[in-house]
Amino acid sequence: MTQLSINQSSDTIAIHEVSGPWRDAWKAFRKNKTALLGLGLILFFIIIAIIAPYIAPYGYKDQQLMDRLKPPSSAHWFGTDDFGRDLFTRVLFGARISLWVGFFSVIGSIVVGTVLGILAGYYGKWADMLISRLFDIVLAFPSILLAIAIVAILGPSLQNALYAIAIVNIPTYGRLVRAKVLSLKNEEYIMSAKAIGMKNNRILFSHILPNSLTPIIVQGTLGIATAIIEAAALGFLGLGAQPPDPEWGKMLSDSRQFIQKAPWTVVFPGVSIMLTVLGFNLMGDGLRDVLDPRMKN
Repeated sequence: MTQLSINQSSDTIAIHEVSGPWRDAWKAFRKNKTALLGLGLILFFIIIAIIAPYIAPYGYKDQQLMDRLKPPSSAHWFGTDDFGRDLFTRVLFGARISLWVGFFSVIGSIVVGTVLGILAGYYGKWADMLISRLFDIVLAFPSILLAIAIVAILGPSLQNALYAIAIVNIPTYGRLVRAKVLSLKNEEYIMSAKAIGMKNNRILFSHILPNSLTPIIVQGTLGIATAIIEAAALGFLGLGAQPPDPEWGKMLSDSRQFIQKAPWTVVFPGVSIMLTVLGFNLMGDGLRDVLDPRMKN
């Protein structure tokens, strides 16, 4: 978007670029090479997750027992597992599962955590005390152990693993939003909105929530990486995706007894997890550098 201004003394037209916070943030983000690398890794895995059915040479369930534990070759780029299934195909489809769990568990955590954080921070008193104590109780347990307990109660499945990951991460976003709301609700423009009779709901959605998005975006990006690791951990323990779904953590668990005999069965799922998590971490760090005013010179 550009703005035209006419200089009448010289009869020339000067074109000035209109800047905004998000435009400036994108410009600064593009200058961060490591953040762009992270974005590239994320886009790469998103693309292969989308086109997996079209580029996979085999079905991820197809078993060829005569070809079990074959090393990488032109027929099987990543080799085969102990059931003769093509690892390249299973890694491609595994990207779908890991990204699906990562994105939707974080979205669930953000939605619930943001609502609770706003209620606690804006209304205070008994609402703040009740919600804050609830957050403290959840945070008193190690996140992976609490997720294991939740899945053990609900039953092992990928969907229940998603629920568990979302639940254990709600306090992270709730406390982040609560702290932001506490700092915003005493600002002059919020006090002015109250003085003119603006309703609380409008203040929350028009002023409080938009100004709380920056830390949510940064933490959400980093949270996806954490969610992918937690999903892989649950899958490794047999509490996440169930056979024959090609979840990366489950693939590592099934192949751990073949580490010496067929190391490729462990290397490719492990590297996939590492690169995906690295991508979100690099991008999250870049977003924090760009969006956090304290990180700017």
